[in-house]
Amino acid sequence: MTRRTGEPPHHNTLTCYTDYGCRLPACVERRRAWQRELRRKQREGQPALIDAEPVRRHLTALQAQGISINAIARSIGIDEWTLRGFLPSSSGKRPRKHRVTPQVADRILAVTADQIIVGYTDGAGTRRRIQALVANGWPIRRLGEHLDLHGTYVADLVSGRRKEGPVLTATAAKVAEAYGRLKDQKPTRHGIEARVVKRIRGIAAARQWAPTKYWDDRMDVIDDPDFTSLYGITRREIVAQDANEVMRLSGLDRAAAAERLGVSKAYIDHAFRDHPQYAIGVAA
Repeated sequence: MTRRTGEPPHHNTLTCYTDYGCRLPACVERRRAWQRELRRKQREGQPALIDAEPVRRHLTALQAQGISINAIARSIGIDEWTLRGFLPSSSGKRPRKHRVTPQVADRILAVTADQIIVGYTDGAGTRRRIQALVANGWPIRRLGEHLDLHGTYVADLVSGRRKEGPVLTATAAKVAEAYGRLKDQKPTRHGIEARVVKRIRGIAAARQWAPTKYWDDRMDVIDDPDFTSLYGITRREIVAQDANEVMRLSGLDRAAAAERLGVSKAYIDHAFRDHPQYAIGVAA
């Protein structure tokens, strides 16, 4: 197999090991864990890998209907290059993948052209809904199961390389439907341990992700990209932001800015001390 050149796109699948020759310790261990799991399934008589030809024919048929591999990948949350591995390359070389796990095969074969809604929508509401569920204590991996999206893709939407920009309309619809089902349900009722729920909530709080209760009275703006959530932001941070804007645009010093904002100069000093990123580029 010909190795790809350059830096792997990520280090959370086997692709970096098999296609790019990556030998980072974590990636080597991931490969070994995969091999151990494969051997276990073989010992137990489980069909660890099956023929990929039906998957290849299905992807080819979807392409013939005008559906791109990128659109298919986005709709089911599988990496685009994983799907392309089942198809011949543009140079006419044989496909790289001839075997596939039953789970991946089922996800691909379940896709129909009618299910893939062509077009994109703003991703603000989709990300806010996922973040709100995480703030309620739902681990992203478990959310992926309820959203019918791969956990890695869900994580990328809210904190990874896809955390900005539009999302497929089909993805937005999936997330909105699942949000309606899960927003009032306790994760512990679904087998998630209380200690895990507490840890996940702490992570979300540190990132100032608003829970579902915050959005209950704001559903009219949850999809509005111009709406700024102030959840988790203290009054002191708001003053630091406002003082920064006033001083930069008007050229005022801290005393004059404080007078305009209706606070003391000492309050602005404390606000800048607690949030130094807003003190950059303004007068002392």
